[in-house]
Amino acid sequence: MTTTTTTQVALITGASRGIGATIARRLVRDGFAVAINYASNATEADALVTELTHAGASAIAVKADVSKVEDVRGLFATVEEKLGKIDVLVNNAGILKTMPLAQTSDELFEQTFAINTQGVFNTLREAAAHFNDGGRIINLSSTTLALNLPGYAVYNGTKAAVEAFTRVFAKELRGRRITVNAVAPGPVATDLFLNGKTEEQIQTFAKMPPLERLGQPDDIAGVVAFLAGKDGAWVNGQVLRANGGVA
Repeated sequence: MTTTTTTQVALITGASRGIGATIARRLVRDGFAVAINYASNATEADALVTELTHAGASAIAVKADVSKVEDVRGLFATVEEKLGKIDVLVNNAGILKTMPLAQTSDELFEQTFAINTQGVFNTLREAAAHFNDGGRIINLSSTTLALNLPGYAVYNGTKAAVEAFTRVFAKELRGRRITVNAVAPGPVATDLFLNGKTEEQIQTFAKMPPLERLGQPDDIAGVVAFLAGKDGAWVNGQVLRANGGVA
């Protein structure tokens, strides 16, 4: 991959905590400069940047609501100005609120699609204009799309769109050596997943995959790092389910 600096630049959306923060740490270990995007949690984003910079990495935090076009334009401009042209985009930002479709409000429907789908659309469109040739785009989908669990209809709809974007956008970038893939995690032991669940519920999810455990953030970060690195160069337009075999 070509870049205007000696260090490749990765932008991770929704990266102040959880899987996004773990992806940022892994890409730093792999030699990337990283931009930590966040929507509201400045304290955690700044703490992560401090952690990474103290370890010798080049890292910045940038506030932006990915569902807003102007925020995304400003996000890309800030990263390019402070770190250099972007080589890797990880679309990790998203929300999950489960509820039966018939009970879902207009507001929740609109919010979920605005962040999970419009947000990815906004960053992909901006990446097409500002990305380094030879770059890598990794979108986060979800194995819930394959499980068809009650309560996930709207969320699954947003991720189905993301997977469709992934496959088509990979072909639309023909000639630029940019790969576009998606990673679809199963249940992962993050605070977001664990909060509000009983121990019995957690154990039920842990026993679903044949590997009989919940995923860990590092499991997902490793797959993202593979797609972002040289060994993933021939994988394009694919959805990789990192879920321990649950589906």
